[in-house]
Amino acid sequence: MSVWPAWEVREGERSTRWLHVRLAFRDGATIEALASVGEGWVGVEDVQARPALALEDLAVFADWIEGPLARACGIEPEPGEDAGGTHGEEPSGGRAEWSVVARTYRAAQERGADPVLAVMDRTGYSRRGALRLIGRTRDAGLLSPRHARR
Repeated sequence: MSVWPAWEVREGERSTRWLHVRLAFRDGATIEALASVGEGWVGVEDVQARPALALEDLAVFADWIEGPLARACGIEPEPGEDAGGTHGEEPSGGRAEWSVVARTYRAAQERGADPVLAVMDRTGYSRRGALRLIGRTRDAGLLSPRHARR
């Protein structure tokens, strides 16, 4: 993955940076994006991919670039955010974490605490990453379905 600065806007103490991001995969697929980074947030302004990305792939793309973008801005990514990965692989949140997620989620429910926050605290993932990991844990059958169908 390549990350290089496009431009930066400063307002007093705050700044917003725009960065070019390029991923090239062994199979010839490419993803190019323009991302903006501010204090505590990352936004994807534009994405061009060949072949085209499905919406699910776009969410994974966000996970892949979060850590490298933070480092490009001189910020250490939170644990679990630096994914990397290759085309078609889960960059993080694999099977080894599912049992930890399931135990953490259930323990928080039993205490009456927010299970998503508990998973975020335990794994170091952002809210979006924790929700995705919880979903994969459900799909693996280690957590009950979110909504009972009638």
